[in-house]
Amino acid sequence: MVIVSPYNPAWPALFAAARTEILTAAGGRLTEIEHIGSTSVPGLAAKPIIDIAALAPHLDAVPPGLFDGLGYRAEDFGAPGRLLFVRRDGDVRTHHLHIFPPGNWTHNKERVMAAHLRKYPEEARRYGELKQQLAASGVTGDAYTRAKTALIQELSDAARAERGLPPAPVWEE
Repeated sequence: MVIVSPYNPAWPALFAAARTEILTAAGGRLTEIEHIGSTSVPGLAAKPIIDIAALAPHLDAVPPGLFDGLGYRAEDFGAPGRLLFVRRDGDVRTHHLHIFPPGNWTHNKERVMAAHLRKYPEEARRYGELKQQLAASGVTGDAYTRAKTALIQELSDAARAERGLPPAPVWEE
C-alpha cells in the first residue's frame, strides 16, 4: 500500500534536523545538502519520506557505514553515479539521503523538479492530486511510480526547458 499524506508543515524541520546530523557525521565529506522531493514543496501531498540531496566531491570518500550511527543504511538501488542511504523507523522508510558527485549536481533531475514545483504551485497541485488518486486506487510499488511517469516527464521537461536544458528521461534504466 502506498501512503500519500497531505502536506505536513513539520517536514522542513525534519529536514533541518537531519541536515545538521548528516553534516556532522559526514565530517567535511559533503559540501552542499538540500531538501528535495515532494516533502520539500509547500502544500504538496507526499509519501512522508524526507528526501535529501547532498554533494560529495568524491563518492569514494563516503564509506557505506558513514551514517550508520544516524540509522541510515547504504542501499544499492541500481542507479549509477550516486549513493543512497535509507533511514527507517521499523519497516517504514522515513528519510532518503541521495549523494551525488559534482557532475550530477547542477542539473540533477530531482533538484530541478523540486525547484520547479516550489515555483509553480498549480503544477504541484496537479502532481499531488495524481499521487492521491493513485494511492486511493490501491496501486502499489513500481506500478505507482510508473503511473506517475507521464506527468513527471511533462513537469521535468518544462523545468529543464526553463533552464535551457534539453529534455531527459525521468527514470534511470
